[in-house]
Amino acid sequence: MSTLKEHMREFLHHVPLARFSPVFLQSLRGYNTHMLSRDVSAGLTVGMVALPLAMAFGIASGVPPESGIYTAIIAGFLISLLGGCRVQIGGPAGAFVVIIYGLIAQYGLSNLMIATMGAGVILFLMGLFKLGGFIKFIPVSIVIGFTNGIAVMIGLQQVKDFLGLKVEKMPADFFGQVSAIATHIDTVNFWALGIALVSFLLVKFWPKGYAMSGPPWKRWIAHLPGTVVVLVLSTALVSIFHLPVETIGSKFGGIPQSLPSFTIPDFEWETAKMLLGPMLTIAVLGSIESLLCARVSDTMTDDRHDPNQELMGQGVANFVVPFFGGIPATGTIARTVTNIKSGAASPVAGMVHAVTLLVVILAAAPLASNIPLSALAAILVFVAWNMGNWREFLRLRQMTLSYKATLIVTFLLTVIFDLTVAVEFGLVVACVFFLVRMNNLTVVERATLPFNMPENVEAWHIKGALFFGSISKLEFVTDPTRITMAGSARIVVLDFEELLHIDNSAMDQIEVFVRALHRHNHELIIAGATGHPLAQLRRTGIAQALGPNLVPNMEFAMARARTVLTELDEKEKSRPVIRTL
Repeated sequence: MSTLKEHMREFLHHVPLARFSPVFLQSLRGYNTHMLSRDVSAGLTVGMVALPLAMAFGIASGVPPESGIYTAIIAGFLISLLGGCRVQIGGPAGAFVVIIYGLIAQYGLSNLMIATMGAGVILFLMGLFKLGGFIKFIPVSIVIGFTNGIAVMIGLQQVKDFLGLKVEKMPADFFGQVSAIATHIDTVNFWALGIALVSFLLVKFWPKGYAMSGPPWKRWIAHLPGTVVVLVLSTALVSIFHLPVETIGSKFGGIPQSLPSFTIPDFEWETAKMLLGPMLTIAVLGSIESLLCARVSDTMTDDRHDPNQELMGQGVANFVVPFFGGIPATGTIARTVTNIKSGAASPVAGMVHAVTLLVVILAAAPLASNIPLSALAAILVFVAWNMGNWREFLRLRQMTLSYKATLIVTFLLTVIFDLTVAVEFGLVVACVFFLVRMNNLTVVERATLPFNMPENVEAWHIKGALFFGSISKLEFVTDPTRITMAGSARIVVLDFEELLHIDNSAMDQIEVFVRALHRHNHELIIAGATGHPLAQLRRTGIAQALGPNLVPNMEFAMARARTVLTELDEKEKSRPVIRTL
């Protein structure tokens, strides 16, 4: 046991772990009443914006509306308290809607809770082991592809409530949803459709308070979020005129006017092992969304977030929130931008936003019973429309083939299958095109030698990267059969001055070539190796085997070639002659 502890201690000593240091603690230095007033004002505004979105995301994900609100309260508070960004607002997000809906349909609600907790652990470990910076290596074409795909699926899921269709339960897959809509299209509720259309137009064209100028009363009205105006007006219409539309009360029985209760989800080890894929999906998507959101906030605030701390904060939030009936949470761009525009100064604004939601649910939950689902569907359709980067499809003809293929494949697979398959295939497509591009950038060409060099010396200039995808370009140079041909070069010079990278596959090919040369009394000279290629030569022992044949540049290589030729000639002369009878 002590040996195991020692090995663990040694491992942790050599692995660079991130320090757990929430930005909230740093922001308390120099905090004052002016900053507090800004944070309270911003938090109240964001809380009102988050209320309808939290309910809508919860319903769209296949859970009761209070689950979305509990997520916004608990996860939103923890992400602000423990995260690495000063102004990020966490909570349920549109990106998770399709994932959660599919997981519940396949595994059930209890297993979604377990998958969310597992994703929280993965997120925390990603931050702890400083993997926050690696998210930027995911190509932007993949991010745009799956974001647009998710937006399409969110919009498609809302067609049922937007039109008021009488569908008992929408399927989770694309073709199933299209089939269900087509089958029940004759059940359109025109009251629901009217509320949805008016709600969508109100949300879209409602003025933004932070962009308004004019009389104080006009600015005050504009500061009311359009989504809140839609909820109030649509609820009032349904309550006063008793319109025949489906509401939160008729479908879910209303929203509990109480704090969320602590529950432990049922756990079975066999089932948990099946949830590894969903855990990774939630963790990867959550990390991408939160860090992209944090980068957007950095550009708007001239600040710099801590990606590793952000992932650790997200991890804690996602681990805790399932115990209170919540769903996966991440950073949310729309609410974060609203927070910034409203004057937020520190993570306190995010905490105030969570407290605002808590007060609303405790004081006004019964009023939510008459909120029409068509109004919430309209809000989500607007979110889906804003979420997609649709102009990117128009720009595809200007892009490279690799960008087009990666984006379209990721988009289609997200819509038709799911996000996990889409990202996996998207990464494969991106990697294949990257390998092809790197192979095209790799050049192996014969170098021109000084006129006075002997004919039995040849040199090759290598530029770019030698790796498993490009070593075919080195095959002719290192072909052992060339050594035995009449008139073959006795000295082969490889110019590494413009070689940036070389992998083990290429090193193995060179090592085999060196042994073949030595068997036939020929020599290899490598010139100009620096950086990674030089480190690889030393690591594999080739540098030691070459000895003085590893030279700093081509000028030294030519001088060394003449010396080696002389040595080889003397070696040939001193070799005993075997006479045959």
